[in-house]
Amino acid sequence: MKRLLALALATTALAVPSASSAAPRDFVGITSDETFQQGGDFRVENFRAMRRAKIGLIRQVFDWSRVETSPGVYDLTYLDEYVSTLAGQRLSVMPVLTNAPEFYRRRGSQRGATRPNNNARMAAFARVLAKRYGPRGTLWRERPYLRKVPITVWQVWNEPTLPVYWGPRPNARQYVAMLKAVGRAIKRAEPRAEIVTAGLPPSKLRGAVPLERFIKQMYSAGAARYFDTMAINAYAKNAKDLKRLLTRIRRLMNSRRDRRAKIWVTELGWADKGPRHRFVVGARGQAKRIGSSFKVVRKLRRPLKLRGLVYYSWRDAIPIADDEWGLHTGLLRVNGRRKPAYGAFVRAARRL
Repeated sequence: MKRLLALALATTALAVPSASSAAPRDFVGITSDETFQQGGDFRVENFRAMRRAKIGLIRQVFDWSRVETSPGVYDLTYLDEYVSTLAGQRLSVMPVLTNAPEFYRRRGSQRGATRPNNNARMAAFARVLAKRYGPRGTLWRERPYLRKVPITVWQVWNEPTLPVYWGPRPNARQYVAMLKAVGRAIKRAEPRAEIVTAGLPPSKLRGAVPLERFIKQMYSAGAARYFDTMAINAYAKNAKDLKRLLTRIRRLMNSRRDRRAKIWVTELGWADKGPRHRFVVGARGQAKRIGSSFKVVRKLRRPLKLRGLVYYSWRDAIPIADDEWGLHTGLLRVNGRRKPAYGAFVRAARRL
């Protein structure tokens, strides 16, 4: 009888998936600039809606120029409230550290190309944030009534392959120098922090460095020692295109003996309307691509060591000047009404 019982228990254990087979709580993410810009009830209501949509993480730019108001003077008031509200809703955040203050910018910087004239100054900024919002951060000690949801992942810059974000010409070696300085500063404050590279896109824009060439140049510059997770802004025409892209990147990383590093899809999205573009696919096309791409990610999560997926974005935005396809990628319309994409997203997220 004991042998039969032991056999039954063993069989049951094999049939039940292990906890490690499930995606982590912060695997499904979203971009939502409007909830960063607007606080109060609007922010809380949208955060609650995101939780219901099975979203666990928000990827958000932490604009350096708005925090360090003068050399060595940091105003964290706004970030304190934002991180506190996120914690109250059990949502994590991936800060994107970018945009040097004017007094630290390189000479000749253009709009968007706002990298610092000294990486040590950006490292100091990153260290301040890690000491404030990390697991041992002062925010949690000062506000013991908060549910503690510390920041544990940090993304250093975004899309340095594009001249608009790394002017006048993208340079992988220069970016790795920034990654090294900033990543080490964060690790000194929080040794277990996860350092994520800038989101790297397979862009076809004029002046962009091809994605795989830039990654090879990063590895040649010694980048593997300075990050835990490679971020890809994996815009793709469809799920098949996404699968090819992620498989190529994993193969490239493995060829550089970097099998340990994970891959995080930090931007992915399609528009239901907007100016003619390969990523403007209509309402049904948007929903279909979300469903099929999430399915690909679910299948490839463990084989390719996928760390997470961030959809761009939660809500459409109103064009300020020229209309762009990226303003229409939301799961919600500007007025908050759900698109067909919302339902496809929730169904796909639940399966992860």
